[in-house]
Amino acid sequence: MDESLVQKKSFEFALSTIRLYKKLQAREEVILSSQLLKSGTGIGVNVEEALAGWDQTVRQSLLTAAKEARETRYWLKLLQESRLADVDVSAELRQIDELIYLLGSLTSAGTFKIDAGDTSPLGEL
Repeated sequence: MDESLVQKKSFEFALSTIRLYKKLQAREEVILSSQLLKSGTGIGVNVEEALAGWDQTVRQSLLTAAKEARETRYWLKLLQESRLADVDVSAELRQIDELIYLLGSLTSAGTFKIDAGDTSPLGEL
């Protein structure tokens, strides 16, 4: 099965988050890096759960993914503005803004109907 756009983007972002986490750990920025890792990888987990779910389960998983994305954006902005660690997070901020937009588009639809032949309610995105 081909990956949906939101599935691909959330996985790529999780990889970026892990790389950033390693950089932050090397600079001994433990607290923010742990929060960032948890929320940044949680987005993809919830997208995957949405792909496996039906009806309201899909919507709830996508809403949770959107919440995780906004939380991740918050941690990235804190890192950027506080200058606690000397790392550039502008690429990650662009990625998370794109994910927030994609997830917002999915969740604003309000209903998730799946045809009998569909295996993924997110396949078009």
